[in-house]
Amino acid sequence: MSTLTIAIVQTTTAWHDAAANRRRFDQFLASVPGNVSLVLLPEMFTTGFTMQPEQVAEGPAGITTRWMTDWAERGRFVLGGSVVTAAGADYFNRFLWAEPGGGIRAYDKRHCFRMAGEHEHYAAGRTRPVWTVNGGRVRPSVCYDLRFPVWLRCRGDYDVLVCVANWPAARLDAWDALLKARAIENQAFVAGVNILGTDGNGVVYDGGSAVYAPDGRSLLAAGNAEGVFTVDLDLTELAAYRERFPAWRDADRFEVLDAE
Repeated sequence: MSTLTIAIVQTTTAWHDAAANRRRFDQFLASVPGNVSLVLLPEMFTTGFTMQPEQVAEGPAGITTRWMTDWAERGRFVLGGSVVTAAGADYFNRFLWAEPGGGIRAYDKRHCFRMAGEHEHYAAGRTRPVWTVNGGRVRPSVCYDLRFPVWLRCRGDYDVLVCVANWPAARLDAWDALLKARAIENQAFVAGVNILGTDGNGVVYDGGSAVYAPDGRSLLAAGNAEGVFTVDLDLTELAAYRERFPAWRDADRFEVLDAE
């Protein structure tokens, strides 16, 4: 086991302007320290949280995917964040995981936010992937997924849960409480990245990106500051904690019937 260093980029995003957003994130990615293995960008970081995918969606090998793989290679880190993606006849809120060397993996947001009508515009994902970086097993999730603990339950298969989001300021207390709860119940590190500013629908965001330890301790709290925030996750200590306090041994068995 080892230490996994991650970076979170918290900033504003331009509404429906992918090129401007890529240029904005270029500035932040250029300042990521060399010891970082995983960089997280927010949900729909090229567009804002839009219900107009037909106007902004990219294909699975679109310009943003190529931009992400280019940055992953240049920075020698994994780069993750969600992008509005068209695949077949459907649109997806797709978490992309770009690796140095050009590898790209994907997770489609499982829980579409019905209060904004997301379920009417995007198809829901069914897979529960876990990816590895620098010895750490990482489970991806997107925003509203955070409210559904069964979907995110650790079965001894991951060390870090990451959640990329556009989580409104009006519900920021819930965001922070859920990040902490997911860490404690899964005995895993949890990292959440959110945005700042006001989107094209007039929804206000106030950051709150944070990282929690498996016992619920705060490891990083970005508040409403803009920038790149880094944190070291001690995977060796995680394994030792799970042995010292093995609550996971008493977890209930369950099955998500329509998951792959």
